[in-house]
Amino acid sequence: MAKTKYKYNPETLRFDRIQRTFGERFLRFLAYFVGSLVLAIMYGAIFTFLFDSPKEKVLKRENAQMRLQYELLSKDLDKVEKVLAHLQETDDNLYRTIFEAEPIPTSLREGGIGGVNRYEELEGYDNSRIVIETAVRLDRIKKKTYVQSKSFDELKDLASEKEEMLSRIPAIMPISNKDLTRTASGWGYRIHPIYKIRKFHYGMDFTASTGTEIYATGDGKVVRIRSSKRGFGNHVIIDHGYGYETLYAHMNRFNNLYVGKTIKRGDVIGYVGSTGLSTAPHLHYEVHHNGKKVDPANYYFNDLSPEEYERMIELSMRSGQSFD
Repeated sequence: MAKTKYKYNPETLRFDRIQRTFGERFLRFLAYFVGSLVLAIMYGAIFTFLFDSPKEKVLKRENAQMRLQYELLSKDLDKVEKVLAHLQETDDNLYRTIFEAEPIPTSLREGGIGGVNRYEELEGYDNSRIVIETAVRLDRIKKKTYVQSKSFDELKDLASEKEEMLSRIPAIMPISNKDLTRTASGWGYRIHPIYKIRKFHYGMDFTASTGTEIYATGDGKVVRIRSSKRGFGNHVIIDHGYGYETLYAHMNRFNNLYVGKTIKRGDVIGYVGSTGLSTAPHLHYEVHHNGKKVDPANYYFNDLSPEEYERMIELSMRSGQSFD
């Protein structure tokens, strides 16, 4: 029950009861109502700022999971891009070199994705930037994968057409060298063992005992057989066609060879010796392409894994002196 209020009247020297009009009572009620509403809003804002609602907690957990999944997806995309880049490099620098085909233009591999508003449906969301960036990466990977797939199809056709060429290209080491310990002196400047001057070594030396078998490194035809006590000593040159020739020097003796004889890869053509300008039993081996001497180390792809190739190069570079 509302309390009755009085006001002192100095004229009558009495306390008169206060009578409020309807308007005054309404304004008083309105003031209390507005004050209560303001306080309620303040309390609600403070509570909302300090504490998450159950729905907000669920949304935050979902966002955290999405961020984690995006990070994992991004790492997977990085791995895919690295593998694809390795395939592209191998394609351009090895396979197409072997088949003497032009590398795929970078503009074709890195070409843009068509469509001005290709990602329009992904715009307008809180995470639109992340989603669009990921979509762009996926589209680029898909395009590069498609280009690489077409390239491998082309290489397959080249391989079918050039099966004979592949059998003729020098592709193995000329002596048995499974543990690579027979690798002596490689391509590059070396100290000549007799003249003691710095001289370019146009080939690769393999140390082996006298009489060790020497193999033809590719199919071809014998075009030169020389027996000499100078220079390369007893040596053989095989013409493999397609611009390739190989030379085998300082041989002890030949294995039933004659000029014009057809040779298969892996045939024994002679035996290691130390004839000519040589300081110890070894095989000096050269590869010529289109009349120019080239590094033989680039032509062991039928024999060596990448790890073995790196070790062979390391061993061939250690020697500061050649054997011839």
